[in-house]
Amino acid sequence: MPDSLMYEQEIFVLLEADQPEQFLTVAELLEKLKTVLGQRQDNLPQDLQQLPSVDAQAQRLLDTACELDVGPGQFLQWYATRLEK
Repeated sequence: MPDSLMYEQEIFVLLEADQPEQFLTVAELLEKLKTVLGQRQDNLPQDLQQLPSVDAQAQRLLDTACELDVGPGQFLQWYATRLEK
């Protein structure tokens, strides 16, 4: 049986075009996703278009995806990671 700790997501690494990698908490990543989604409301992936708010859209992305198409030559990807103590 898998260890439930494998599924706890506390820290994410965020990758963006032309930016150094960033380590973000869940709250920080949600804020980043809300900012990006807020600027793209006229060009959302189909599964996000039906959600009632930017908050719901960001949470859906966090729960179900690890990347968002932000245009030609650009990317936004995030992955759960564990930092060693």
